[in-house]
Amino acid sequence: MTAEPGKRRRVVRRKFNPLKALRLLVPIGFFVFLCVIMCTPGRRSNISEEDIYEEAPRPTSRTEVSHAEAPADYTSVNSVDEIMTLDTVSQYLDHLEDMPGNTQRIKVNYFGDMRKVFNDSNYIHWAEAEKIGIEPLTDTRSHWKLSRPITKVTSCSDFFIDELRYSRPFLVPEAAATLHEIGRRFRDTLAVRGGGDYRIKVTSLLRTPSTIRRLRRVNRNSIDSSVHKLATTFDISYASFIADSEHPARSADDLKGILGEVLRSMREEGKIYVKYERGQPCFHITARPRKEN
Repeated sequence: MTAEPGKRRRVVRRKFNPLKALRLLVPIGFFVFLCVIMCTPGRRSNISEEDIYEEAPRPTSRTEVSHAEAPADYTSVNSVDEIMTLDTVSQYLDHLEDMPGNTQRIKVNYFGDMRKVFNDSNYIHWAEAEKIGIEPLTDTRSHWKLSRPITKVTSCSDFFIDELRYSRPFLVPEAAATLHEIGRRFRDTLAVRGGGDYRIKVTSLLRTPSTIRRLRRVNRNSIDSSVHKLATTFDISYASFIADSEHPARSADDLKGILGEVLRSMREEGKIYVKYERGQPCFHITARPRKEN
């Protein structure tokens, strides 16, 4: 049907409906708002485990240390965030690059094969560590909410903290006290038997999920159930020691024997469990709860 000549076609215009427009725009606006919230970085969203445990650069000589402030008096705190605000400068970082030659013998009370004497299983270490240790760390959030206080350990007159690639320098207070006792008794025994300015070398401490993953890339024998995760356990090398003076020179074998004496005594006193590691030349040590007098 065609329109009659002389008549215009009628155009119907729709009226603007504010309610319909609002219904259309509200979901779009809400979606944009959610996108903005989710994409905006939070206060700690960009903090990684590496950032949490990153240490201040260490001075390499006593000349540098002499101009630094005295080491802080480290105490137990409740989060890693608080620990990292403490001073990490230590006057005990300097030492001889290598152990001196032309060694002199020192009395050692040998007591047999250390592999048989120090053979506490991982199950024993773990059961004892659960009594005083922290809950194993999982995600980044767990690093800020510790189940109990931990202490940062730094090189001192009792021991030397080696370059830590697969662990972090933290222990529960009981384990830190045990480590200090081992170092003191080792140096005292040396002094009584003729001297030697040596310290034990600590090669591993607290392990986190990140450090365990890195360790398993180079050592498939490492286990996820490592007691190091509870901050109660540390490794002390028996193959090398820290020499702070050339005289009197002692051999690594004799120093190993003296360290073995100290560990045997403390094990008999109920203070530690020890595993003699052969793959990595170290004593794997877990601190036990301190007995009240």
